Amino acid sequence: MKLDRITVDPTVCTGKPCIRGLRFPVCRLLGLLASGETKETILKSYPYLEAADIDAALSYAAYLAEEETVEFAR
Repeated sequence: MKLDRITVDPTVCTGKPCIRGLRFPVCRLLGLLASGETKETILKSYPYLEAADIDAALSYAAYLAEEETVEFAR
C-alpha cells in the first residue's frame, strides 16, 4: 500500500498521522467523514486538501482496521 500522503512527524501534531505534513490529522478527516460530511463539503471547507488526501485517509483507516482486532465487552 502506498501511503505517501500520510506523514508522521514528531514535531507536527505530536506525531499523529497527518495529511501531507500539514497540521491536519488523519483522525480529524476521518471524523468529518464519519459525521456525515461529504468529500465535496470537506474539500470546499479545507481548500488545501485534495480528493486524493481523502482517499489516502480512507485507505489508511482500512489498513489499520485490517491489522488490529478489538474485542468489545458484551
